[in-house]
Amino acid sequence: MTANPGCGRRTLLDACGADKDAIATQAGFAWPFGQSPFAIGRGKSFEASITEHGGAKLLTLLRDLLDLPLPEVAYKPVDEVGGNTQRELRHQHTCKLLLEAARGGDWPGTLFDHPMLRLTVGGVHVYLEPDVIAFKVKDLFYVVEIKSFPVIDRQADPDQVAAAIRQASVYVIALREMLSAHGLDPAMVASSVILVTPKGFSNTPVATLTDARKQIAMLVRQLRRADNVSDLLNEVPDDTTFDLRHNDLGVATRAATDLVNHLLRIEARYRPACTQHCEMAALCRDEAVRADSLDLYGTGVSDVFNGVDSASTARALAAGTRLPSPDQQDVARTLRRAQRLLDELGGVA
Repeated sequence: MTANPGCGRRTLLDACGADKDAIATQAGFAWPFGQSPFAIGRGKSFEASITEHGGAKLLTLLRDLLDLPLPEVAYKPVDEVGGNTQRELRHQHTCKLLLEAARGGDWPGTLFDHPMLRLTVGGVHVYLEPDVIAFKVKDLFYVVEIKSFPVIDRQADPDQVAAAIRQASVYVIALREMLSAHGLDPAMVASSVILVTPKGFSNTPVATLTDARKQIAMLVRQLRRADNVSDLLNEVPDDTTFDLRHNDLGVATRAATDLVNHLLRIEARYRPACTQHCEMAALCRDEAVRADSLDLYGTGVSDVFNGVDSASTARALAAGTRLPSPDQQDVARTLRRAQRLLDELGGVA
């Protein structure tokens, strides 16, 4: 939801606690996604090397990056509470520790390892788990995201970097939401995030402080536009259900066509990046293909063709075989001009 907060289908499925993987499989649109076991193993190993021994390596990086003056620090793992890993309990414990740190209590804290935050998306509480939150002495919280993709000659894969910054930005928003809910200044959370990555293909870590203001502002706008669950329900027929109708043996018996028809009642917001994080990606992509939607090509394309929903409509406007609506006038002129240039180039060739 946090990666694509404008998607009504994902919002509603998350709100009702549906098993999206089981639903996609029963609908005939199973979608395996995520990193390879090797990549996951490398990522876990790298993160463990950064946070072991009370975050010793991380602390060294933060001293250099943030000019931390503390001779000693307090390190607090928050991945469990007395052996209990239940999310809400961890969230409450995280709130207690971070609020105490923010208010300058007896234990101000410095490093919080795997805290459990919560963000409101489309009227639904979503739990989030940053790698680390570092509390700087000068009254600022910094979100630290540890990633295992390499940085070579100070360059990393731009898509991976963008995804990491976006992920960290979501944590910034969640932390600010928590502080605001308890009467504290959300500006105590820095708008710059810290990415810790390997240098080259070694396990030598390097930390980078990155300005995430644009990403944070964009995500805040998207979250504000996210449909409220009650509004979504008002637009869905009363008999809509995602029940898989398991028999006495626990086998799902619902017909795929019936399940798909109910899923398609809810408007989706497909993006190519959905294939990296959503179990429903195959269904939504199939729907976008059948609709000839420009969403297949990403936000960079769909934003340029503002007011034009499909590739066939764009082609018709470019060829002049379709009259543009009032909100398509500018796009139509641009498309016709581009078509003329292509025709001229084709004639020369």
